[in-house]
Amino acid sequence: MSSSPSLQWLSLVGTIWLQAINGANSDFPVYSSQFKQLLSISQIQLNNLSFASDAGKLFGWFSGLAATYLSLRLVLFIGAAFSFIGYGVQFLFLANKISNLKYWQVFLLTSLAGNGICWINTVCYLICIRNFSLESPVAVGISTSYVGLSAKLYTALVDSFFHPEHDQNAKAYLLLNAVCPVLVASVVSPMLRVAESRKDTRSNCAFVVMFVIAIATGTCSVLGSIGSASSGFWSREHMISLGVLLLAPIMMPVFVKFREGIEKKKENRVYDFTINEVGGEDRVVVAVLKNEGEDDGDLKEQIGYRLMLQKTNFWLYFFSYMFSATLGMVFLNNLGQITQSRGLSHTSSLVSLSSSFGFFGRLLPSIIDYYVGKRGVRISRSGLMATTMAPIAGAFFLLLNSSTLILYASTAIIGACSGAITSAAVSATTELFGTKHFAMNHNIVVANIPIGSFLFGYMAGILYQKEGGSNSCFGADCYDKTFIIWGSVCSLGTFLCVILYVRNRRSRSMVSDIETN
Repeated sequence: MSSSPSLQWLSLVGTIWLQAINGANSDFPVYSSQFKQLLSISQIQLNNLSFASDAGKLFGWFSGLAATYLSLRLVLFIGAAFSFIGYGVQFLFLANKISNLKYWQVFLLTSLAGNGICWINTVCYLICIRNFSLESPVAVGISTSYVGLSAKLYTALVDSFFHPEHDQNAKAYLLLNAVCPVLVASVVSPMLRVAESRKDTRSNCAFVVMFVIAIATGTCSVLGSIGSASSGFWSREHMISLGVLLLAPIMMPVFVKFREGIEKKKENRVYDFTINEVGGEDRVVVAVLKNEGEDDGDLKEQIGYRLMLQKTNFWLYFFSYMFSATLGMVFLNNLGQITQSRGLSHTSSLVSLSSSFGFFGRLLPSIIDYYVGKRGVRISRSGLMATTMAPIAGAFFLLLNSSTLILYASTAIIGACSGAITSAAVSATTELFGTKHFAMNHNIVVANIPIGSFLFGYMAGILYQKEGGSNSCFGADCYDKTFIIWGSVCSLGTFLCVILYVRNRRSRSMVSDIETN
């Protein structure tokens, strides 16, 4: 185990780059309409393909189990291989290299690729938690936020280098979805080290720099999304600027390494003094140090998955997540058909917009953690989640208005709030159930995603075909009933999360009273 701070930051940069390409499934809405035509499938079958990517998360707990026994680098390459096979075979089919690919085979391949995302996520989470145990919510939040940029990154790459005709972009996306995880994993693998966690007051400055870089990256992404929606915003120049900002975090470990070298030289000068020169007395200094890693979150009971499944808090957490962030993901999966039903053609700009605001939403919890944590205050994750669920419910009801501006605004709100909940949920799992069994516990929690994706996606498909009378539906009525149901369900999710917050706050108060007495 290495103890160099520079390696801690180098590993964080590695997880950032991994997460930036690990949301390959989020670009599905851009080419879903073309896929529907190529496979000659119904809207319900198309929604089932959206569910297929999430269905892989049902077996995400395998990655948590594997991380217990295998090296994290091997776990990483297994995840990248799943994505390569899942999307690569579909690309070969569209490129006419494979003569026939049946619907059920496409479903299984998409599920395999979706499962690969879980393996890469598990590696990134564990690296951040182990390397920054004292500031893990901040590190995890920064790393996880870059998943929100995946759809934007893939659309920018396609627009810059492939220039596909409208509704002819499926091949380009599938090729990138297959190749990018393998390439980035190969580059990043040597960077992933578990370093000894240490408390360094100067890390505060490092986190501030990382926030500045992240905010600049998100701003560039938003400007590119708005520009592409209005005037075909300089796609290649935008891609270059986005690429530079994605590479910028590497400056942090380089700077820390440079600082280490200077400090080492100073230490060598100090140790050149002999004992006689500093007084000639033999002194023994005994210090009793408190383990700084043992904060309130680490002293709590470490709950395994069997006991977790028996807890009321788990089920409140599970369903509130399903009725909010998962519902937001289902909306984004259906974005291609929603824009098509309203007579719009710029699906990629909407997907880019949701991705960009999703990035800021994912980054928000870590920024709050950083600034509030400096004052010795800890924000409840369940409280933060409840606060960001209410705007999603409101956005669904706003979508009953057929205005294009409302569609863009609601998409931004749902993307940002869903991203914030997804990011906060990583730390919520440790807040509620401890860190020891995190890899297994959190993969069980995210099993709500495929379940919710199937239920809400299937319902949306049925209502879509009922309104259209065929495989295609046009007009605001196509999704009106769906939005009403989704808004009501999300309101219920907000209520459940408020109950979870009250219960968790009450249990924390009881623990504080016991410790005081």
